[in-house]
Order: sequence, then structure tokens, then C-alpha cells
Amino acid sequence: MSDDAHWPDLPYAAWSGTSETLQLWMQIAGKVVLELTPLVNHWWNVTFHLTARGMAKRAIPYRGGVFDIVFDFVDHRVEIQSSDGRTESLPLKPMAVADFYDEFMQRLERLGIDAHIWTTPCEIEDSIVFDQDRTHAQYDAEYVTRFHQALIRSARIMGDFRSRFVGKVSPVHFFWGSFDLAVTRFSGRTAPPPKGVTPNVAPWVMAEAYSRECSSCGFWPGNGGFGHPAYYVYAYPEPEGYGHQRLNIGEASYNKDVGQFILPYDAVREARHPDALLSDFLQETYAAAADLAKWDRAALERRA
Repeated sequence: MSDDAHWPDLPYAAWSGTSETLQLWMQIAGKVVLELTPLVNHWWNVTFHLTARGMAKRAIPYRGGVFDIVFDFVDHRVEIQSSDGRTESLPLKPMAVADFYDEFMQRLERLGIDAHIWTTPCEIEDSIVFDQDRTHAQYDAEYVTRFHQALIRSARIMGDFRSRFVGKVSPVHFFWGSFDLAVTRFSGRTAPPPKGVTPNVAPWVMAEAYSRECSSCGFWPGNGGFGHPAYYVYAYPEPEGYGHQRLNIGEASYNKDVGQFILPYDAVREARHPDALLSDFLQETYAAAADLAKWDRAALERRA
């Protein structure tokens, strides 16, 4: 790992409107993916993956062919690329969610792709259905580019962390519902369905997401009322005493309100060795969960 990369300043207050709008746009695209792809454990079939220029979902099956949905955060466009050679494009600019929904669905129709989605946003309190939402219409290209660069730097460290686990582990991927980059390790044991309520998400959906014991880490920009970008780690089900673990990393702590260990993004960005700080945070919080829950670490982890 290298500490040479610049970690961009990303104050959530400066681009919260853009973040909320972009999340809703990506939910529209993500729900098309949900409609057309077969279920993969924990809903991994619906996630987006980072690219050098943005995020994409590749090879979505449709009537004997496939198509890609690509969010380009360099030229600020979303492209729908079909395996028959045709492409449709839509500029990313200030635009009401209702207009984006209409334009995006029209471009799918031009490619002969018929997709019908539930137009209620997921995992967002007091949401407005996509085709009626004229409240969210901001798009600040500069901050979207910064967000993408922060994701790239985060994914690099998270990918290295992922590589040290030989058990079942997710890709480093982006969830459009909660709007976060995540990677999850699994012990191999089953887990009980979660008891909480997630806005506009059926209990069986969350039961699938958390059907196996896991330790998950990620990065999100501060949406959902949190207010600032941060890295998180949680264990499900949370082993007894997990929230009381003392970390060697002074910048990180357990947040009882969200039930997760939190490391502020700014602490990483401003650190002398940001890569090492983030890597240590991911490892220390995972190890605490795995030890308390008595995971078979010798079998699950790669030894040097």
C-alpha cells in the first residue's frame, strides 16, 4: 500500500443535497438491476462496483443479451451500453429526480429494455416516490468527483484487507440503498433475522442480507442524518462486550446510536499515514468481533 494518494476534503454539509440526489438516481438504476438479475446471497447481485471513472453494473442479463449501466463521474454522464452495440447516454447535471427517472426509463425503452420498478426509495425516511420527486435536484460535479476519489482510496485499503481472508467474503462493492462502500467477512455460521425496521424494506429482504454471522466494514459520506463522512465496522449478531472493546486507535470509538465502531474520514485524510490508520482500524475491529464470537480464525485467515 502507498500513502502517496491525496485524500480529498469531503465535508458533507457542502454537498448533502447532491449526495441525496445522487443516491436517489442510483436507486433508480439499482432497482432496474434488482428487477432483472437473479438473487445472489445477501443481495450481492444488485450492487455497483467502482471503476476508474465512476461506478458500474456490468452484464445485466436481458432476453439473450446483456447490458451495462455506467455512472461516469469524470465526464458526468450515465450510459446504458447494450451487447448489441447500441448505447444511450444521459448527462449528470442539476435535475429533479422525477426528470431523471423519466429520462432514464426512456433510454432503456429505446434499447428495447422493458423494466418495471417499485418507485418508492429504500432505506430513506419520509421518502418521495421517484416520479413525483422535484425536491431533490442538486448536482455539484466537483463534489461528486471528490466522492469518487475518496471511494477509490477507501476501496484500495478495503481490498487489501479483504485479501487476507480465505473464508467467505464479499467483493468490495457499493450498496445504492444505504449509499455506502462495503466489504463483509463471514464466519460460516447462520444468524437470526434482524429485529429492527428499515424504511421501505421488507423484513425478509433484511433476513436474507443478514442470514449469516458476519463482520462488515465500509465507508459512507454521512447521509442518513449522521452528518459527516466516516468509516464503520459492525458485527452481526453483535457478540457480548463488543461495544466495550478498547481500541488502540484513539481517533475511533464505538457509537451506541448506530451500533458500530466509527473512524471519521477526516481523521484518515489528515493522518500522516492514512493507509496504515485505516488498515489498522479495519483489522482491530474485525479481530475484536472474531475473538469475542469465537470464529475459527486459523481456518479463515490467510497466514503470511
